[in-house]
Amino acid sequence: MSLPLWSRRTFLSTTTAAALTLALAPQAHAADEFETLRLRWLDLQLGSGFDAGAEPYASRLAETGTLARTFRAAMAPATASLWPDAPFDPPAGISQSYSRLWTMTQAYAQPGTGLTGDTGLLADVLRGLDHLSATVYRAGAPRYGNWWEWQIGAPRLLMDIVAALHPHLGAERIAAACAAVDHFVPDTVLRDYTGTSTGANRVDLCRSVALRGVVGANPAKLALARDALSPVFPYVTQGDGLYADGSFVQHTWVAYSGTYGQVMLDGLGRLFTLLAGSTWAVTDPNRQIVLDSVEQAYAPLIYDGLMMDSVNGRAISRGYLKNDDRRVMRSDHFHGQGVIAAMALLAGGASAAERDRWHARLKGWIERDTVSPVLAARQFGVADLARLHAVAASPVPAAPEPTGHRLFAAMDRAVHRRPGWAANIAMASNRITYYECGNGENPRGWHTGAGMLSWWTPSLGDQYTDWFWPTVDPYRLPGTTVSTKRLADRAGGEWGAPRPAVRWVGGATDGEYAAVGQHLKGLGSTLEARKSWFCAADAVICLGAGITATDGVPVETVVDNRLLGEGGTRALTTGDGWAHLEGHGGWVLPAGSGDLRTLREDRTGAWSDINTTSSTERVTRRYQTLWLDHGTDPVAASYVYLLMPGASPRTLAARAADPDWLSVLDNSAERQAIAVPSLGLTAANFWAAGTVGPLTVTAPASALVRRRRSVLDLRVSEPLRTGQPLELLWAGPVRRVLSHDPSVEVLATGRSLRLRITPGTRGATHRCEVLL
Repeated sequence: MSLPLWSRRTFLSTTTAAALTLALAPQAHAADEFETLRLRWLDLQLGSGFDAGAEPYASRLAETGTLARTFRAAMAPATASLWPDAPFDPPAGISQSYSRLWTMTQAYAQPGTGLTGDTGLLADVLRGLDHLSATVYRAGAPRYGNWWEWQIGAPRLLMDIVAALHPHLGAERIAAACAAVDHFVPDTVLRDYTGTSTGANRVDLCRSVALRGVVGANPAKLALARDALSPVFPYVTQGDGLYADGSFVQHTWVAYSGTYGQVMLDGLGRLFTLLAGSTWAVTDPNRQIVLDSVEQAYAPLIYDGLMMDSVNGRAISRGYLKNDDRRVMRSDHFHGQGVIAAMALLAGGASAAERDRWHARLKGWIERDTVSPVLAARQFGVADLARLHAVAASPVPAAPEPTGHRLFAAMDRAVHRRPGWAANIAMASNRITYYECGNGENPRGWHTGAGMLSWWTPSLGDQYTDWFWPTVDPYRLPGTTVSTKRLADRAGGEWGAPRPAVRWVGGATDGEYAAVGQHLKGLGSTLEARKSWFCAADAVICLGAGITATDGVPVETVVDNRLLGEGGTRALTTGDGWAHLEGHGGWVLPAGSGDLRTLREDRTGAWSDINTTSSTERVTRRYQTLWLDHGTDPVAASYVYLLMPGASPRTLAARAADPDWLSVLDNSAERQAIAVPSLGLTAANFWAAGTVGPLTVTAPASALVRRRRSVLDLRVSEPLRTGQPLELLWAGPVRRVLSHDPSVEVLATGRSLRLRITPGTRGATHRCEVLL
């Protein structure tokens, strides 16, 4: 087994963080403690304990060496650049330059690169560092363009380089690097938890300042970075951060578990590990909230290794980046695997029980992700790969995908999981944006919050991975109801600015089934509608009502828009009230739902069409689109259909022919409700106070009722979030109440059940269980 150069030369084993923790005795000399922390950081970033001659490490290390040679040959210091293709203006070129120097540093420090210990390569890295310091990234230099490059992108990479090459830099270079970070990331940035210094950004800022403290032997900087993490931990009730229901928001209005959430989780995992057992250990008890988030906030959004795109923000538009020297596809699997690696890292600081549960989940995702195999994923360096391989080799059995429903009310998202499939609903309100664009990214994500319904089966893990976003029709995203009025790029504004003036978005769930609803107002249009999804055993029952617009163009509900790949030939079969797509599943349209329209078309696009920083390569993909045409300027139009992932033609035909399976109790702009007698299910979204079937409410609400023999389970929420009490009446005999939440007051039982719910202002579901 080959040891990395930094490990061999210090004669210090850093195979595990635990071994290093033992070295951090309180009486240790301060200089020794800084050096121990530096070496621990290198273990996190560069890895150790792996066989450099075995795969996947050998090829990854060789690739690092090849890239380093390429960068070394092309480096040409000039007044405004270090590489001709990466000018310092815009400042992304500064971060890219440090990224290339970091690759060269890895080639020097790691075994198996073909350049390990190459003195000429080291000299070139130092030359590059000196050039950046002299020309653009130094104390006193002006800042321009995107703040992120100056405060996060560049200093994070610079500190990694300084940590790795510390013995070779000399006091003057180290001091200059530290002074640059002090200038661009001053202490004031970490003193107030506001602006761009919140959530994931705050963690990134703390990372650079902590490393600056390590390499500069500055205890005050380490203490500042540690203490500045604490505002990240508590649950929030508005703005950026983790919410008690598992939501994660960044940029105030954007559901962002998959990208900014991943950055936060990864950064905290690294900092917790770095500082564990040291003078600056993170001991804030609220750090447990971060550990809890692994299972409560992140895992529910991962399916077979992918992170659902509804929580990936503007990153859905990236694909292949122009400046990505390794050419890695930034897809839903890329984002999911980033979270998976962060979980593996964070597990080192978890309890034994937590670690075993996490490892079981991780092993399951590793085994099931056949689209982009995790253990050879190109985004990972050897350190992450070694950690993931260790998880895969652990004795804990792999966990299957769970079933159940998670409603993320604080970020207007819902996830429904059943055996063999999962679905995800993305909505928008005055709290959560329709979509985010900015920095030239995602200018056509207009309708991603208009009720987009994404779904997967185990064999369809690439459904939204294979060039979906640059080739799909942005006016026909699956599940959405839209005005076909043409929109300008970045319509509504950037950074989450476009939000509809609606409050009723949310629903009620018992953790297995759910009623989910959205008061929809179209972006840049007059469209208004009510949309409901009743998530049940083998179907998502989709209702729309009050669909009205005066834009002078057709309004459509996109039943689905399935990616078939390049030249896909999967057969679409239609029957009486149903349609089936080979290898996918199908849809049932009860009588009166309108005519289902279908289109099979090839669409061509490039990632650069939706992201100025991405590849101009153009590809063609085939789509099968199904939609309902509500006509031009509809008034109170409606629809009903069932989505049944994985269903066979026989199952779909039988469901369509069974008039007793589903009863639509109401489908209007005032109420949408269904009953499925075979499931004992009654569910309703009340857009206004009223009665439907056996349910009456005194204010807008969402209700889910399930009967299991003689027990009735009622769930109710108030998506408007006024916090005002409301009453619910169940028109049926009730013998007694078995249990209820503290927020529920029982007013009457007997011939009927009457409850008063004090709902709070977070859109939460409240429970009452009774005996009939």
